[in-house]
Amino acid sequence: MECVVLAAGEGKRMRPLTARRPKVMLPVANHPMMEHLVLAARDAGITEFVFVVGYGEREVRGHFGDGSCFGIHISYAPQRQQMGTADALRSAQDLITGPFLAMNGDMILTSADIACMIRTPAPCMGTSTTDHPGDFGVVLVENDLVTALEEKSKQPRSNIINAGAYLFTPEIFDLLTRVGLSSRGELELTDALNLLIGERRLRAVPLSTWMDVGYPWDLLDANATLLTALASENYGTVEEGVHLSGPVVIGKGTVVKSGTYIEGPCIIGNNCRIGPHAYIRGATSIGDDCHIGHCTELKNSIVMAGTKIPHFNYIGDSVIGSGCNFGAGTKIANLRHDHAPVRVGEKDTRHTKFGAVIGDNVRFGINCSVNVGSVIGSNAAFAPGSYIKGNFGENSTIQ
Repeated sequence: MECVVLAAGEGKRMRPLTARRPKVMLPVANHPMMEHLVLAARDAGITEFVFVVGYGEREVRGHFGDGSCFGIHISYAPQRQQMGTADALRSAQDLITGPFLAMNGDMILTSADIACMIRTPAPCMGTSTTDHPGDFGVVLVENDLVTALEEKSKQPRSNIINAGAYLFTPEIFDLLTRVGLSSRGELELTDALNLLIGERRLRAVPLSTWMDVGYPWDLLDANATLLTALASENYGTVEEGVHLSGPVVIGKGTVVKSGTYIEGPCIIGNNCRIGPHAYIRGATSIGDDCHIGHCTELKNSIVMAGTKIPHFNYIGDSVIGSGCNFGAGTKIANLRHDHAPVRVGEKDTRHTKFGAVIGDNVRFGINCSVNVGSVIGSNAAFAPGSYIKGNFGENSTIQ
C-alpha cells in the first residue's frame, strides 16, 4: 500500500501564519500537523509515501527528508502550478504502482481509522459528521454508497462531509484525464469522484475521529486534542520551587525557573527559558528557543519557535508566530464583554474565547493591548502603549 499526501498548497485561510511556511508545516503539539497524519498512516502499516509539494516545498523536504528518520520511505512529486486537487493528485501518477491511499495533508486522523479505510475495497472515501455542514460540501449516502456530493449550501441536505481521505486504484488517473476546469478555474478531484458516484462504485467509510485544520482557531482545537495524549517527560532542568500539575513535556536544554506553575497538558520545546514566576495553563505548546518570563501567563495557545514573551504579559487562546517579541505589559484580550463568539474579520470562529493571530517577527513595545479577533501580519511593529484591533498587514508600523 502506498500513500499520497497532498501538501502543495499555501493555505491562504491561515495567513499570516503561512507567510514563511506551508500550511501543512504549521505546528500542532510542537510538530507539523502533517507529521501527525503521516505517523498515523505509518502506524496503520503504510511505509511508502508520495508527498505532492509546491508552496514551501523546501520546508517539507527539509523536515521529512527521505523519511528514514520516521521509519518510512518518501518520494516527492512537485506540483509547480497549484491548479486544483485533481491536478495535485495527477502529479503523483508516475510514482504509484497499485492501490493507494490519498489524503489532504491539513487534517488529523487516527491510525485506527486509516487502517479501516485500507481494509475497505477501493474506491472509497472517508466521511465525517459536523454540526455546521453549511461550511462544507456535504455527502449523501445510502447504505454504504455515496450517491451525491453537494456544494456548500445554506440548507445542506446532510450533516455528512467529505473528510479528504480516499482509497483509489490507479484507475483514478484515467478518470482525472476526463476532468475539465471548474467554475473556479481549477481541476477538481470532486469531478472525478462524481464519475465514480454515477457508476455507484464509491463507498463511504465513516471515520471516528477527524479534525479539519482550516483556520487558525482550528489549530488550537487540534492542539488541545493531541495534547490530551501527552505523558510527562522532562529532558531539561527544573529548579526547586516549580510546580508541575498534569502531563508536562520539557525539552532538552530548557530551564524552568523557581516559582513557575505549569498546568498540563503542556509541551515546551528545546532550549527555552521559563520563568521565574511564570504561569502556563493547559493546552499550551511552546516551540524551541522561546523565553516565557517573569509574571507572564499563557493559556491554551501555540507559541512558535524563537518568540520572547519576557515579563508581565498575558497571552490567551492565541496563535503566535516565530521570532516575535512582546514588550513588558503587553496583553492579548480573549473574551468579549457580551460573551458572544469572537469574529475574525467576517468569519465567526464559534469560539467564545479567542485572542489573536500573530505572524512571524512581530514586535510590540511595552504596554500594548491587542483586542479579540485581531490578525497581525509578519514583521509588524507597534509603539509602546498601542491599542491594536482588527487586521494589520505585513510590515505594518504604528509609531
